[in-house]
Amino acid sequence: MYKESPSPLELSIVLPCLNEEKTLGTCIRKAQGFLQRHGVHGEAIVADNGSSDRSVEIAESLGACVVHVLEKGYGNALRGGFVAARGQFILMADADDSYDLENLMPFLEKLRQGYDLVMGNRFKGGIAPGAMPWHHRYIGNPVLSFIGKLFFHSPANDFHCGIRAFTREAIERMNLQTTGMELASEIVIKASLLEMRVCEVPTRLFPDGRDRPPHLRSFRDGWRHLRFLLLYSPVWLFAYPGAALILLGTFFSLALALGPLYLPFRLVDFHTFIVSGALMVIGFNLLSFYAITRVYAYYAGLLPRQPEFFGWFRYFNLERGLLLGFFLLLAGAGVILYAAILSQAPGGFETVGFGTSVRLVFGGSLALSLGAQAVFTSFVLSMLGLKAPQTRI
Repeated sequence: MYKESPSPLELSIVLPCLNEEKTLGTCIRKAQGFLQRHGVHGEAIVADNGSSDRSVEIAESLGACVVHVLEKGYGNALRGGFVAARGQFILMADADDSYDLENLMPFLEKLRQGYDLVMGNRFKGGIAPGAMPWHHRYIGNPVLSFIGKLFFHSPANDFHCGIRAFTREAIERMNLQTTGMELASEIVIKASLLEMRVCEVPTRLFPDGRDRPPHLRSFRDGWRHLRFLLLYSPVWLFAYPGAALILLGTFFSLALALGPLYLPFRLVDFHTFIVSGALMVIGFNLLSFYAITRVYAYYAGLLPRQPEFFGWFRYFNLERGLLLGFFLLLAGAGVILYAAILSQAPGGFETVGFGTSVRLVFGGSLALSLGAQAVFTSFVLSMLGLKAPQTRI
């Protein structure tokens, strides 16, 4: 919970720190120099995450506010700094002297204009030689930023820029949860989901002043960012792939239900029918996962907006879901029973043909699988809906 500011500070500059004695003092002096030159009433906060070097000593000697954050992780350190911040606005930046802490007015001016989140853009401001590895510059950042913009329609073009600013009210509304590097994505995602005013300003990136490797691990942290983007976008993770598989599987299943299909390039028969049925089952499962995760995320407060499909629950409630499921179960059982009867007739399956027998048995099994999924999904959605009795699930 973010506490009320006891003094009318305008800007808090938060620097997460883990053994940054070589560059921390430079960053603090630059931040304090900016505040003094521009007459901004503010503070520099060092969110120390368990440094074993002289980082804390240096920060205290320069008059910075030091916050000790015991829980390890970049996200934990920053969230600890945000809690301690007393300013109306908060700016975060790395403590490795890679960002231009002497030129923060573009951020502050946008906040004064009423923006909730102001993102830095290193690609527009300029990246000095050696400041960013080539695979970050041309692959990692562009790809993850593109995915983030596609999923969440954010105006930010540099999702992972380490310098950004926001209002205290905005960061409180975001209710940040992540503990590691993915906090950078969480801030942008939640700003979009909460329909906050977001803009970006150019910022310069310089080679950091460390004499050791950075804490960032390219593939590990890149995967954590991508995983977080997917988890916060069940539409792209579940709904779109599920709908595509359902359409594809249904088309071929219906086309092959009565016999082989002659395509221009080859003949497809019951083998493709079986694959099509499997695609339908997978697609139905994905759509079920989408509905369940979306409803859960809304009630748990992870996603702020009510799911768009909530209106459907006025028509598709538990009883109708069960009715659909039991109809499919009975249909599947009936088809399998019919196939069993045919197998007992003189000649058995040889009379009706191998392909037809496979269609009957697998078609009935497919209906059973979809029916069971419909029943259990309806029950799970109904259980989740108990938290909101006004919503008929």
